[in-house]
Amino acid sequence: MTIAWNAFTPYAALAGGALIGLAAAIFVLFNGRIAGISGILGGLLRPASGGVGWRLAFLAGLVGAPLVYALVTALPRPQIDAGWGALVAAGLLVGVGTRYGSGCTSGHGVCGLSRLSPRSLVATLSFMGAGFATVYVIRHLLSA
Repeated sequence: MTIAWNAFTPYAALAGGALIGLAAAIFVLFNGRIAGISGILGGLLRPASGGVGWRLAFLAGLVGAPLVYALVTALPRPQIDAGWGALVAAGLLVGVGTRYGSGCTSGHGVCGLSRLSPRSLVATLSFMGAGFATVYVIRHLLSA
């Protein structure tokens, strides 16, 4: 295993993590809700009265922020080493997992852990463990 030191960006990662934490804290302070993306998007699929506007604004911010950032600097080119079938399967598995886990990584990992939720701790450990196991199997057991 090698580390791509030219892609090692601890300050940008620290700033991004701090901004995510700050945004989650502001969101819960002003709205009284957890900033879990699956719950916000799920609420649009089954809309309740008074809940559509802020959900659309939140999702527009998620899409719009990188677009605004692209006006200031060049965005990195993503390199995805998977075909469309694998990407669709991965998306469906994540969707099913968020339903079974009663939330996504942002809801449990950022908001739930900060509230010291035992359920979120178990969910986050499960997410991480499954990710570690998947990478190990794909890179070490299935690769030739």
